[in-house]
Amino acid sequence: MKFLEVFGAERIPWERIDDIKDSAPEVIVWAIPAMFFFVLVELVISYKQNKNYYDKKETLGSVGLGLGNVLISTWIKVSLFYMAVWIYNIVPWRMELNWWTLVPCYVFFDFCSYWTHRISHSQRFWWATHVAHHSGEHYNLTVSFRLSWVQYLKVIFLFPVAVMGFHPVIFFVTNQIAILFQFWVHTEYIRRLPRFFEYIFATPSNHRVHHGSQEKYIDKNFGATFIFWDRMFNTYQKEEEQAVYGITHNIEHKANPLHINFHEYADMLRDVKHARGWKRKLFYIFGSPTRIANAKKQAQRA
Repeated sequence: MKFLEVFGAERIPWERIDDIKDSAPEVIVWAIPAMFFFVLVELVISYKQNKNYYDKKETLGSVGLGLGNVLISTWIKVSLFYMAVWIYNIVPWRMELNWWTLVPCYVFFDFCSYWTHRISHSQRFWWATHVAHHSGEHYNLTVSFRLSWVQYLKVIFLFPVAVMGFHPVIFFVTNQIAILFQFWVHTEYIRRLPRFFEYIFATPSNHRVHHGSQEKYIDKNFGATFIFWDRMFNTYQKEEEQAVYGITHNIEHKANPLHINFHEYADMLRDVKHARGWKRKLFYIFGSPTRIANAKKQAQRA
């Protein structure tokens, strides 16, 4: 009965939206000091141990991307919250604001994140919103800041979570926790964890594979929090050899956030401009990044 009683919540009056939005916990804002503290600790330790985990230009680029995202997300959060409330008000199976609903919301959110992530590697249009995260050639905690400023386009793939009827506050807290979870997996210092943990969660070991540019590692381990999605959908790869980080054609201007964000769009426009016929042009926009890279290699050999 407790489970059934959570459904059938009243609509949120528009005049109360700002109050509800302001009451939602700012989890990421609270966590920012701790995140920078651990980055500093990792940076100092790696320097003292003469580890090549940090590169000055890449670190500046990652921090620049992160600061830009903080500014952009502040503005976008308001629009998305209004949209989440609008969806919440039109679905007939609205859930009350109960904190235990965070658990099913998180699991379903992560399921959608898995497919969002997988699509981002499958079509160049969406890859352009994600490639910034993979462009770093060094793996450290600042890579978690290395997120594209246009990644918010992918919010459309998370609409099913909102349509499920979760309260907007639950939806936004879930999103923030999911983002924070991905901070700690971007490190070389945490090696393999106990087997049951590696089997369920996207650990540093599992996620290092995802950032590897070797053929066996490309397009593997898409899970954001839970790695069992990859096991279910046959995209799992165990960490076997040291990953070579970066993309197949590493970028120049490693400290320039604008270049990191938009270099793929510039390449896409150039490819479309020189392609003959609409079919070929569409291929360079929506084709698989791997197939496009192979097509370019073949063209260069010809």
